[in-house]
Amino acid sequence: MVKPARLHTRFERARIIGARALQIGMGAPLYAKEDELRKEFKAELISLYGLEEASVRFVLDPLKIAVYEYDNELIPIDIDPHLDE
Repeated sequence: MVKPARLHTRFERARIIGARALQIGMGAPLYAKEDELRKEFKAELISLYGLEEASVRFVLDPLKIAVYEYDNELIPIDIDPHLDE
């Protein structure tokens, strides 16, 4: 996703993240690299799996991955607003 032409409303943000989370949940390829996701969610992985297994485990929650991709502008989805002029 390139920088949006304007800031998204909370409803547009929710729609983009929800659509992307659904895509990820259905097996779509990720736009974020696995190493970036492991680094971002390292504390959570350590708390779930322990220190040794945290480096080989992966973040499984599609919503968290979608939020990360949205925040880092990796999603190639944007909203086309119907502006009344």
